[in-house]
Amino acid sequence: MAYSLFVFLLTVCTFLGFKKIEIFEPNISLDDYTIEEGFDLKIIASENHIKAPVALDFDNKGRMWVTQLIGYMPNLEGIGEEEPVGKISILEDLDKDGVVDNSKVFLDKLVLPRAMALVYGGLLYVDGPKLWFVEIKNDKPGKKMLVDPIYAEGGNVEHASNGLMMNIDNWIYNADYNFRYRLQNGKWLKEPTSRRGQWGITKDNFGRLYYNNNSTQLQSDFVLPNRIIKNKYFRPKSAENQRITDNRVYPIHATAVNRGYTKGTLDENGFLKEVTASCGPLVNRGSAFPLSYNQNAFVCVPEANLITRSVLDIKNTKISAKKAIAGKEFIASKDEGFRPVNLYNGPDGAMYIVDMHRGIIQHKAYITQYLTELLAKKKLDTLQNAGRILKVTHKTTKRLEMPDFVKANSKDLVNLLSHPNGWVRDRAQHLLILKKDLTVVKELRNLTKINNEFATEIHALYVLEGLNALSFNVLDEIAKKSKQPETVAHVLGLLEKYALEVNVIKFKTLVAFLQTQNNDIIDLYLAMSLGSWVNVSENNFMPTLSIIEKKYSADNVFQEAVTNSLYGKESIFITKMTPNDNLKSNLNLAIGNRQKKELNPIFVKTKNEVDTRTKGLQLFRSICATCHGADGNGIENLAPPLKGSEYIDGSMNRLAAIILHGISGPMHVGGKRYELNNEMPALLNNTSVSDQDIVNIIAFTQNAYAKEPKRITAAEVKKMRAFKPEGSGVLNEKLLLETDFDKQ
Repeated sequence: MAYSLFVFLLTVCTFLGFKKIEIFEPNISLDDYTIEEGFDLKIIASENHIKAPVALDFDNKGRMWVTQLIGYMPNLEGIGEEEPVGKISILEDLDKDGVVDNSKVFLDKLVLPRAMALVYGGLLYVDGPKLWFVEIKNDKPGKKMLVDPIYAEGGNVEHASNGLMMNIDNWIYNADYNFRYRLQNGKWLKEPTSRRGQWGITKDNFGRLYYNNNSTQLQSDFVLPNRIIKNKYFRPKSAENQRITDNRVYPIHATAVNRGYTKGTLDENGFLKEVTASCGPLVNRGSAFPLSYNQNAFVCVPEANLITRSVLDIKNTKISAKKAIAGKEFIASKDEGFRPVNLYNGPDGAMYIVDMHRGIIQHKAYITQYLTELLAKKKLDTLQNAGRILKVTHKTTKRLEMPDFVKANSKDLVNLLSHPNGWVRDRAQHLLILKKDLTVVKELRNLTKINNEFATEIHALYVLEGLNALSFNVLDEIAKKSKQPETVAHVLGLLEKYALEVNVIKFKTLVAFLQTQNNDIIDLYLAMSLGSWVNVSENNFMPTLSIIEKKYSADNVFQEAVTNSLYGKESIFITKMTPNDNLKSNLNLAIGNRQKKELNPIFVKTKNEVDTRTKGLQLFRSICATCHGADGNGIENLAPPLKGSEYIDGSMNRLAAIILHGISGPMHVGGKRYELNNEMPALLNNTSVSDQDIVNIIAFTQNAYAKEPKRITAAEVKKMRAFKPEGSGVLNEKLLLETDFDKQ
């Protein structure tokens, strides 16, 4: 009925001369997909509206905004990926049947955009290496502001900053970058944070962060972000970046993966055994699944065309995860084009899957000859310019309608902080801060003292923080009256701002009260927050740290928390408090690092570095591809092919010597004689090419063209640099065959 009425209205509008709206809805079979019993899977957007989607967000009307990485690996050689063809589009469901039927481009001509977030009334997004913020005016870009000129500089698209997730603490966190962001008083703040994961980032209700990398299915911090990195000369190893589950997966068909030739990667049937490209994790905070699925962890495994589900076991200082159903995945498909890369909860509480839907998902810098040939054989390299968004719902769980955020007033938003859907709570928190309406402060303070499973009190606490409506006395009262240790943990962090002489006695009283609670979470966050107070009053608060470290002497996370709080006071604590051996080791490490001026790398590193194989690819394209071809197949009358060459598959020292000293023809490669009209240029005297550069070039060629990749060191390259070919100093086939380069 609704659809018929919509079509009728479109017909009337067209008859009256209004612009016709084109309706495109996907009609794609999902017969090759399996999903856990009780759930439904539906395609709600496809390539009629999007190409190569990698990230999405929802606006206050419930519309999807989708980032499209169209330039990524446009062919097996990755040629042309720097072209400005990326887009961010707005997807709409005009007839309200749950399927996207219209789209419009908000931004285009972007270079490899990989992340975005609808925040502060505008859009935060990536274009090339830069992070931008643009205001939104009637679905059009408004005033534009450069947030970070080097956000994604260095590395390649597989190892460049992404994620852009607003956490409950009002800071925006990233995957694969050691900085976080926040807009405050009209200025963008950027400050160091721990580096997390590779592609995608998510959070639980408490505000802990979860992420992964290609070969590690799921990782987590055991503590809230930026709470255990205050000691700049100590890098925590037990509290952050912890693997919390195994990497086993169970695809339903044989899969084409990058190193499928490596022993142990595939089983006897060609099925992938452990993840090699995991990404886009989601800790479910939606309301459309049964209660037992709350805060379950879902992970994308695009190389095996599946999505895993694990049940989190969250203890005070430890988190672990276990596959929900042994030997079975939440979603698995035989469709090799199914490439889930990111997961999100939506305004309706459902789970949304960003399916890049393409054949090639491995970047040229890393793709092996094995996978290149396999993709070409299966014609997966021809699957380009597609893309889908899928939606997962439960058959019997009632879905809640999205609140009307456009019309919601401040009191409505306060009430939504108790909504069962985490997306709704997050958006209500953010909009309350943007409204700057101080008339609801009393209601917010009341919410900080309630007790529910939705972390409502923490949301309310950070609305107050965003409104600058907190004080020492307010926080002190919340800490004493709260029944939730997790809320107290956040309060202790916020109280650090008020670590002043005038508040010492009151805070000492609060600490004494909190210690009587005998609660592990409260003790842990006391251990992390006391550093600010120790700097104000060493005698009053250092003994408390001593009590905590002795109480939890066998817990490495607690010991790191205490070390965190003793920045600059390590020697004093060792002298006065006789710490246990575990803590003493940490403190001595921090003292030694300070003496050597060795900071935690997050306080030194300002941008991502270009990795070895990406450097090798860049050098290959600038130096070697002109003659050998971008695909390594050689160019007639210029240079022989690298694929199938005994010089690629043979001695690495010999290969280094060829690159350094050049070669003159003719020569045989793969049993075929090649007449070389020109000498291959020698790089020996090119001062801009270092020994490590030669290592990088070889690393790329080995990965891309060798049957069994080998490695070489810069020291070995240096030896080949000293080698002097007879005669003209340029190698020829006779010298190559007669010389034992490995004995030089």
